[in-house]
Amino acid sequence: QVQLVESGGGLVQPGGSLRLSCVASGFTLGISEMSWVRQAPGKGPEWVSSINSGGVSTNYADSVKGRFTISRDNAKNTLYLQMNSLKPEDTAVYYCARGPGSKWYTPPRAYWGQGTQVTVSS
Repeated sequence: QVQLVESGGGLVQPGGSLRLSCVASGFTLGISEMSWVRQAPGKGPEWVSSINSGGVSTNYADSVKGRFTISRDNAKNTLYLQMNSLKPEDTAVYYCARGPGSKWYTPPRAYWGQGTQVTVSS
């Protein structure tokens, strides 16, 4: 059974940092392109970032470029998202997703984890 379990969310002040983790089971993370997707209250899903299977190629939404870093540890079957210089508009539920993404394409919801809440507020 494929499972993606996110953790690391929480409440942080503007300008702060958080590191999200996503542990995968039921499939081989190392051969899968992976993505992070977020959904703010009352809004549709927004693709955030993707990383190829080897971890060499990464892509980011313009809204997070230069502030967020996606990475992976295939030996630990874990995907990460380091978030720095957080802004209130980053507030959302963050999901890791199996598969590629871009500003034109978000992985299907069936391939997401259960999500972790990130709230940026003073």
